[in-house]
Amino acid sequence: MSTTTDMDTLTQAARERLDQHAYETVQRHFHESTGCPFWLGKKSELNFDPLTEVKSYDDIKKFPLFEDEWLRGGPISRWVPKDMVDRPTYVFETGGTTGIPKSRMVIDDFRTDYELFSETLPDEYFPKGANWLMLGPSGPRRLRLAVEHLCQHRGGICFCIDLDPRWVVKLIKKGWMEHLDEYKKHCVDQAITVLTAGHDVKCLFATPKLLESLALGLEDRGTSIQEIGITGIFSGGTEFTPQWTRYAVEELLGGPPEEGGVYMTPTYGNTLMGLACSKPVTAETDYKIAYYAPQPRATTEVVSFDDYNTVVGYGETGRVKLTTLTKEFFVPGFMERDEGEREQPFDTYPWDGVSGVRPFHKFAKSTTVGVY
Repeated sequence: MSTTTDMDTLTQAARERLDQHAYETVQRHFHESTGCPFWLGKKSELNFDPLTEVKSYDDIKKFPLFEDEWLRGGPISRWVPKDMVDRPTYVFETGGTTGIPKSRMVIDDFRTDYELFSETLPDEYFPKGANWLMLGPSGPRRLRLAVEHLCQHRGGICFCIDLDPRWVVKLIKKGWMEHLDEYKKHCVDQAITVLTAGHDVKCLFATPKLLESLALGLEDRGTSIQEIGITGIFSGGTEFTPQWTRYAVEELLGGPPEEGGVYMTPTYGNTLMGLACSKPVTAETDYKIAYYAPQPRATTEVVSFDDYNTVVGYGETGRVKLTTLTKEFFVPGFMERDEGEREQPFDTYPWDGVSGVRPFHKFAKSTTVGVY
């Protein structure tokens, strides 16, 4: 365990790295030779010069908050940096249950994010060379390709299922719960078919709801997630609460991993941020889940509901504010549809975290969670 002095040193070093990274990222995205058409066009609307007036991470507050609408509609090419126009480019979408979906241009970020995440996975539970099953949304979503890349990066082969989360949301909104149950069963049946076909799958991505359905589906067939050969699970979504985690560990996964159960790590991520890892989740901490963004490539801050440029105190509640800082994508001050509590830095991630992530209370009643 680090002393206070050691922790201060780690935190300071991380902050200096973030300041330098923020400066370099802004230089890149606003220089005529490397910037994308969108930001080069926005430059003239700003009341400051990003190239001379952004010297540290705090200076990013000079930008106006990032607007959702900027990601709706095209042309998608306006987001491609000038020095990357000849690279193969992906489009990843988010939302889309009403109107035009938000879309993000991606070249390498999903690979980089998941390679960094790979370094946090214990080989004991996620063996190198093991095959994976991706039990989550398919289609134009980052998650499907990212999990497949994670698996391949670790030397395995990834099996995927068909799952359209937009149809799930429509079923919920229409109140067609019988159809919803059948669709969920259809998705789980696909997963069980793979797991029982002799493919030696040891690792799994699943959303909490689908993980529970998978466990119950296997139980109906006289087996379990543990008995079918799964040793490591990475999962994510707003449904990931301490209460659900306790239930999963005690009822679905055969107990804590140190007692022979299946290892599970929660994550918090999206198309804009990448992947935030969690502090180890244990019974000793009442299964509390605290997430830490992949700094310096992205940051999350818990800010006041009344002033989005003011960070709340540790343990206090606020809205989650995201900033993305990669070579190919710059998003200053994106207000997430989530809220939570600000958490202290710790050894592995010496910067602020967020716990208790849940839908932002002003949107909560209108948020349809679906398969997540």
